[in-house]
Amino acid sequence: MKRLLALCAISACCFAQPVRAETQTLCLTALDAASGRTLVDIGPACDAQVTPASTFKLAISLMGFDAGVLKSPDEPKLPFKKGYVDWRPEWRQATTPATWMRDSVVWYSQRVMEKLGRERALGYLCSFRYGNEDISGLPGEGNGLTHAWLSNSLQISPHEQAEFIGRIVRRELGVSAHAYDMTAAIASYGVEGDGWDVHGKTGAGLPRGEDGKLVRGRAYGWFVGWATKGDRTVVFAKLVQDSEKQSVPPGFRARDTLFAELFAKGGPLE
Repeated sequence: MKRLLALCAISACCFAQPVRAETQTLCLTALDAASGRTLVDIGPACDAQVTPASTFKLAISLMGFDAGVLKSPDEPKLPFKKGYVDWRPEWRQATTPATWMRDSVVWYSQRVMEKLGRERALGYLCSFRYGNEDISGLPGEGNGLTHAWLSNSLQISPHEQAEFIGRIVRRELGVSAHAYDMTAAIASYGVEGDGWDVHGKTGAGLPRGEDGKLVRGRAYGWFVGWATKGDRTVVFAKLVQDSEKQSVPPGFRARDTLFAELFAKGGPLE
């Protein structure tokens, strides 16, 4: 009998199916840019504020181009230096505004924010009404100017992301035409789905537990932006969260699933 039970246990172990990593959609929201009418709004956490991660580059771009820190898609070209954040191989090279946005280069964001300075950046975020507008950083660390958007003090909800993007499209943020034009240029994805001209930014970041420590394997993934087809423009935000670490970054999966969900022929925007 004991031998039979042991064999059963081994069999159950050998044939048990592994638990699949899951990705939950916390929110998918889309609005008509002109009227603000809600077109899609699903998910349990559309009003929950979390880290914006690299989607904050859209705000940095608007600030940088308006202030003259950024000049064009190709200027300034900044060299990589030892000690800069280099989580990805493509970050270890000279970077322009265009490649910064394309490759999501953290150290370039940090250099732009340092050039802007705390007071000027706060002024922009207040006028943008960007999330909680908090770039103080972690208590006692003094790292807000370079880390606020990286699982840190700055927080924004999907609804707030969509509203912010709407203000970009309608040019209501009080920055120069050059800032809007250059941000659109470097955030372009070209034509996707059923003829939609898409602009946007992915992002990925970890939540923090009650103890303030990062919760590994539970990454958030963002894709936010706007899309135009004919005389229509829609703004969108998608936020997902993983149950465990996966091979493809969650921001990329948020982006690719959003393309299929919103922009395919016969989709909810038609």
